Amino acid sequence: MSSTAQPGPSTAYLDAASAVPLHPVAKQAMMAALADGWADPGKLYSQSRRARQLVEAARATVAECLSVRREELFFTSSGTTAAHAAVLGGLAGRRRAGATFVHSAIEHSAVLHAATAAGAPVTSVGVSMKGRLDLGAWEAAVTAPGVALAALISASHEAGTVQPVSAAAEICAEAGVPLYVDAAQSIGRMGVPPGWSLLTASARKWGGPSGVGVLVIRKSMRWVSPYPEDERSYARTPGAIDLPAIVGAAAALRAVTTDAAAEAKRQSALVDRIRTEVPRLVPDVEVVGDPVERLPHLVTFSCLYVDGEALLHALDRRGFAVSSGSSCTSSTLRPSHVLEAMGVLSHGNVRVSLHRDTTSEDVDRFLAELPGIVAGLRAETGL
Repeated sequence: MSSTAQPGPSTAYLDAASAVPLHPVAKQAMMAALADGWADPGKLYSQSRRARQLVEAARATVAECLSVRREELFFTSSGTTAAHAAVLGGLAGRRRAGATFVHSAIEHSAVLHAATAAGAPVTSVGVSMKGRLDLGAWEAAVTAPGVALAALISASHEAGTVQPVSAAAEICAEAGVPLYVDAAQSIGRMGVPPGWSLLTASARKWGGPSGVGVLVIRKSMRWVSPYPEDERSYARTPGAIDLPAIVGAAAALRAVTTDAAAEAKRQSALVDRIRTEVPRLVPDVEVVGDPVERLPHLVTFSCLYVDGEALLHALDRRGFAVSSGSSCTSSTLRPSHVLEAMGVLSHGNVRVSLHRDTTSEDVDRFLAELPGIVAGLRAETGL
């Protein structure tokens, strides 16, 4: 007699900080662009002119959503590529002013790796236990002699804490130091205060397709491309652009920007519930990040006496896709440099991040399942 396998639990995708599911309008726009925008936009014949129109329309849309000039905005092959270009190009353009790179201790690893590749002397500025930048230490670092560039992430990609970009930018302006802002987690959810010289973002964080990054270079910024010369007038980074993906990214950004306020209110209420209920339901848990000055969709907590990798796999078996370990090194599950900089638990942590399709039922089920999962893992270790 054959037996019928019972279906497993449906998956609740709760890792939007890594990548948001493709927005329906992005898919529609990409399909249209595949049919209408396949030609090289750098040529002169009619198909190329049409492709160029699509590129410029997408650029205009993204520029409008970010409140920047079209000529200041460039598309790259990813958010990581954009971050590398911002750091490398920003340092190269400021060689006469100095060589030191000042950054917060909680920057994304892509920013830190770019500084290492550039061989720049670095000054890392610490944060509070809530993940908020130490503005006094920032001022001391930025006003020191020989600073070429400063970098401050708009909001922590791991703890969710929103950074004081406006105050940091004022300090940079007084010191004559340009500020680079990694706004990957903020774009499409909240505005970024003005005062920066370089800004990057990633389309997959707002519901666009993977393979599209955004690099914004203010007209006042001296930026020197770290790449071999490319004659294309519409690019600052080498290689052909993925036109359908860019069109889809622009369509998604317009859609999520329109809905941002309502979605932020909805998701923030769900996150507040997780922040309140997890420590009530699970013993020995530390919820990290600022409870007020935070992203609306993200919460991280750490569980004592639980291995992060084991917790990730246990949650996956129960139908929850979350991040554990460092969000930018999750394949290795190395301790998070962000959480270590905050002085909080960096092991056994879970990052939950919501998106437009996340429901209150998903959160209810997560809160119902989590206590038993953690208790089971602790029991396996004899605790």
